[in-house]
Amino acid sequence: MFTDYLLTIGLVLGLFSIPAMLSAYADRRTPRTSMAAFILSVAILALAYARHPGGYAVADVPNVVFTVIADIIK
Repeated sequence: MFTDYLLTIGLVLGLFSIPAMLSAYADRRTPRTSMAAFILSVAILALAYARHPGGYAVADVPNVVFTVIADIIK
């Protein structure tokens, strides 16, 4: 279950960092913070994939995310 949380955190962090990177490029600024957040999200995703027995399939990701969200709401 811990790896499910890592996967979800990595996905959310990565999804939030992409618009920040695009905004920095559009404003002609260096995207230091958003690039660091993106690299951190990739590292978290790699850790979740490596620690989960058998890894994750692409088809499993939506179920994992919804399971984590449901666990947080409960």
